Amino acid sequence: MAAQTLASKSTAIVEGTALVAGATRQLTGRLAFSGTGLSFWGGVDPVSGKVIDERHPLCGRRITDSILAIPSGRGSCTASQIVLELVLNNTAPRAIVLRDRDAVVAVGALVAREFFGAIPPLILACTDFDALESLDGEFVSVTADTAALPLPQLTEADQAALDGANGPAVQRAMRIVVETARIQGAASLVDVAAAHIDACTYVGPGGLAFAEKLVELGGSVKVPTTTNSCSVDRRNWRRLGVSEELGEPASRVADAYVALGCTDSFTCAPYLLESAPSQSTHVAWGESNAVVYANSVLGAKTQKYADYLDACAALTGRAPLAGAHIERDASVDIVCDLSAGENDFWPLLGYVVGLQAGSKIPYVRLEASPSRDDLKAFAAAFGTTSGAPLFHAPWTPRIGLIERPRPSMTLSEGDLATAWADLCKGEGDVDLIALGSPHLSLDELEALASYVAGEKKHDAVRVVATLGGATRRKASSDALKALDAFGVELVEDTCWCMLTVRRAAFFRKVGADGLREVRALRARSGRPPAAAGFYVSLRRLGYFRALRGAAAGVASVAPGFRGGGAARLVGGALVL
Repeated sequence: MAAQTLASKSTAIVEGTALVAGATRQLTGRLAFSGTGLSFWGGVDPVSGKVIDERHPLCGRRITDSILAIPSGRGSCTASQIVLELVLNNTAPRAIVLRDRDAVVAVGALVAREFFGAIPPLILACTDFDALESLDGEFVSVTADTAALPLPQLTEADQAALDGANGPAVQRAMRIVVETARIQGAASLVDVAAAHIDACTYVGPGGLAFAEKLVELGGSVKVPTTTNSCSVDRRNWRRLGVSEELGEPASRVADAYVALGCTDSFTCAPYLLESAPSQSTHVAWGESNAVVYANSVLGAKTQKYADYLDACAALTGRAPLAGAHIERDASVDIVCDLSAGENDFWPLLGYVVGLQAGSKIPYVRLEASPSRDDLKAFAAAFGTTSGAPLFHAPWTPRIGLIERPRPSMTLSEGDLATAWADLCKGEGDVDLIALGSPHLSLDELEALASYVAGEKKHDAVRVVATLGGATRRKASSDALKALDAFGVELVEDTCWCMLTVRRAAFFRKVGADGLREVRALRARSGRPPAAAGFYVSLRRLGYFRALRGAAAGVASVAPGFRGGGAARLVGGALVL
């Protein structure tokens, strides 16, 4: 339904189809409009209700009690957690007007109503979304068509679960699954062979209460379920200087999911595990980088499952038959030609392709042949800036999904340079080198060890590498000894960005090995990362020279996204 602007003395009316009902079908408020999708995780502060992503057009604006109009969310699956915390903190918008039927945003509101009895914001889809741009900052009246969207066709087992035959935890979980399927227009549900829980990250008390409520209700996962990185190293968070205020509730969230029967993998790279799904297998995965990798590289089938919906799918073994589960919804929307130089700077390529593609599924046309670790870097950066659950390329297994000519765009070396310059504005000494976002693979860990063997880092530079416990257990004793002797701190269960954000006062500049967390780190900590060659692949010699150069103790920096003349030293670490 359309947005209608009435006579000049009247309040403009915004009409749409209700996806999640609020307190009323009609309300008024000041419109906060952006044509750019919003990543709630790292983009919105759930306590103040302010947009904190410095690259978003709404940055600095408070969305509490507003009519927030965005095309969709983007990036992290944790948007649903932020929406829930906004509702429970009374800092949520009155309504969220979407161009797309974004289930990640909607699920947080559904959970607020189902598990907490809270009144969520009205969430509606508006077909004439672009017409709202001229109304930004004005008071508008929102009217939602609350006629029920059709429910998916349910099996007898689905209906029994809804009726409580499998217990109250499964009953509530099935309600969330079915409501999400209704929002997405799914004709039915699909069996999933496995799940991956992103909701084990501690964002606030709402997420903890949700997980512990499922345990209290006797919940248990129905399918093999892995866990994403949690907010702390569960065994060593006190030693790492994490406060009790974070460490205790974060550990409880992780423990709750283990109590539900999830494995204690706690890795953001579940595709590195032996349990990774095979081609064409339906799974319900959270964590944006994992979803993109599973669909694009492994050829599995999963939507970008919102936090909480991932847990509900794990408990029921069912998920909406929509999105990337269906071949037609996983087909190419746009062709992206890369004419950029070497075409091998994978994190930056993924970041820029994601920015340009938005929520469209791209076919990436380039001649380079990436390794699995290159693809890991590309998928992670792509998942940060794009709302799409996958990409296609000449070397991905679902390449047959290009059915007819599509619109195209060309990315140049200049596009990469512009993005790099925007990301990497920091100068000065780097005092933290942070590796492992996503978690390091075994190949990366062993390669890192071989390059730092026999060296020792500079005292002024801290080196932290995060990885899954399974990877650490597979590493050779010689590799672990070399890393320890150099001064690398290996941290399990969590991600370096979470440690860094919580201790931002201790770090002036951060050099990282990927672009996945750079945007969120800047937003959450208020401190730009230092930029420089730390964003290159772990297999590049220049990267390891950077670490080995830490022994020299020389300083200063000049950013540059290629190697060459810009090489200098930062806090004792060489940057190429």
